[in-house]
Formats: sequence, C-alpha cells, structure tokens
Amino acid sequence: MSLYKTKRLRLIFIVYWFLLVYIIAALVWWFIALNTQNHQMALYKISEINKDDVRYEGMVETIKETERRKTAQYIGEGSIFLLLIIAGAVFIFRAVRRQFKSNQQQHNFMMAITHELKTPIAVTKLNLETLQRRKLDESQQQRLIQNTIQEANRLNTLCNNMLLASQIEAGRHNTTKEEINLSEALHECVQDFKMRFPQRILQSNIVDDLFIIGDRLLLQMGINNLIDNAIKYSPKDSVVTIDLIQDQNRILLSVKDEGRGIEVQEKKKVFDKYYRIGNAATKAAKGTGLGLYLTKKIAQQHNANISMTDNTPSGCIFTINFKSAS
Repeated sequence: MSLYKTKRLRLIFIVYWFLLVYIIAALVWWFIALNTQNHQMALYKISEINKDDVRYEGMVETIKETERRKTAQYIGEGSIFLLLIIAGAVFIFRAVRRQFKSNQQQHNFMMAITHELKTPIAVTKLNLETLQRRKLDESQQQRLIQNTIQEANRLNTLCNNMLLASQIEAGRHNTTKEEINLSEALHECVQDFKMRFPQRILQSNIVDDLFIIGDRLLLQMGINNLIDNAIKYSPKDSVVTIDLIQDQNRILLSVKDEGRGIEVQEKKKVFDKYYRIGNAATKAAKGTGLGLYLTKKIAQQHNANISMTDNTPSGCIFTINFKSAS
C-alpha cells in the first residue's frame, strides 16, 4: 500500500475507536444520570411522607423497592445496549479488517500476475527476435524453441488457473464425471515436467491401472500445480518424488520436495486464495497464490481431501486422498 493509503487507514481506525469510546462513555453517563435521578426521586418521595403515619415504614420500603427495580431495569437495558454495541463494533472491525486483508492479497496478486505475464512474454519475444535476426545452428535453435514452448506453457497454465478460479468463485464450473485411469494421467504429467525441466530430478513410483471417477482435465491441472510448486520451492539439485499407491479402497497421490519447508504458523494458510509464503510482493519464486487453492477445490470436487505434512529431513509432502472407483 502507498503511504497515503496507510495514513488514511490509520486515520479511519482512530476515528472509529474514538466514536466507539464516545458511544460507550455516553451510555455509562446515561446510566449514571438516570440512576442518580431515580435515587433523588426516591429521597424526595420519602421526604413527602408524614413520619407520624403508621404506614410510614411500609411506604418507605415500597419506594425503595421501586427504586431498586428501576436501578435493575437501567442496568439490564444498559447491559443489553452495551453488548449490542460491542458485538456490532467487533463485527464491523473484523469485516473491515477482512476486507483490508482481501484488498492487500488482491494487490499482491495483481503484482504477481503482472510479473508472471510480462516475464514469459518478454522471453518469448526475445527468443523469436533472436531466431529472426541471427543464423543459429540447429542445437541453438532447438534450445530457443524449447525455451519458448516452456514459457508458452507457463502462460497457458496461468490462464487456465485464473479462468478456473473465476468459474469456481462464480459457481459456474461443471465437473465432468467419468472413469479415469489416474495412473496414466499422472504418468503424462510427470513426463511433461521431465521434458520441460530436463535439468531437474523427478522420481516417480506409480502403481498401474488405478481408476477414479472425475474430470481428467481438472485432475491434471491439480497434479501439475503440486509438481510445479515442488519444483519452484526446492533447490535445483534436489529430488522431487511423485507417488501413487492404493491403500485398501483409497488411492493416495503424493508429491514430495526437499525445499526449506513451511513454518507452522503458515501451514493453515497455504490453501487460501492468493496466499503465498512470506511477502507475496517481493518473493523471488514465481507464482500467484492460486495453485494450492485450486488444487484443494479440485480435490473437494472429487470427494477427496488434500493434506500437507513435513518431509524428512526437509521439505513438504502434499497428499491427495481419493476414493477408488473399483
């Protein structure tokens, strides 16, 4: 946020808390004034009674009882008003804070998405200009073409994630239900990443012919997000492991990396929309904060759940637990 916006928000919060304190102080003053008036009226009524009257004690007790009832009434009404004011204040404060947080996340997302769009476009343009202006040997041409295809794949993945996130938020996405060979789909995803990142070590342990009911395109998108995250957030010389096994009537798909791992306080937030570990505006790793959010949504649409655990000695393990179709 800009300095102007920060000062403006600070001023809004100061005014908010000032008004809240003023309202509570006015309520307390109202109670004290009414109770004082009630007590004075009781004393006045007692002073008007003839002390020689045989009913004097009973009349005094009746006046004091009336005074006590009014005091209890003022306390009850004041307490209800105070609770309503505090509840309303807490609700408004949390709603505003949640909105500010959402705006900040969207701001970070726009910065990240701008960078994510500009980088592959710039690389693709440079590669094509190089191919156009220079005579390169076959190996150099293939390297530039491969790099251009890789950047185009990044753009395609980014657009797919944004489109899917928009459809899910609007409730307009319809999941296709068909029997899918998950083993075959996972093999395709792993082979695609091996071609895109030939320098990375990808190990897979995939049991053949494991079937589930679901949407093949969505599942591949979710798997790609997990593998892409593992590659982005782990050292280049480390191993990324992809496993697919069957445990009774459940199918477990896991992606393990050997990165620095995730802090305890951030583990519950990694599946939130737009959330990225650390400062999303200044992170060196590429990303928009949509990958894990969409993967969780995809898992839920397939009656599966996704979990994250620590890898030993370092890194993370993301596991999707599916129900077998057999």
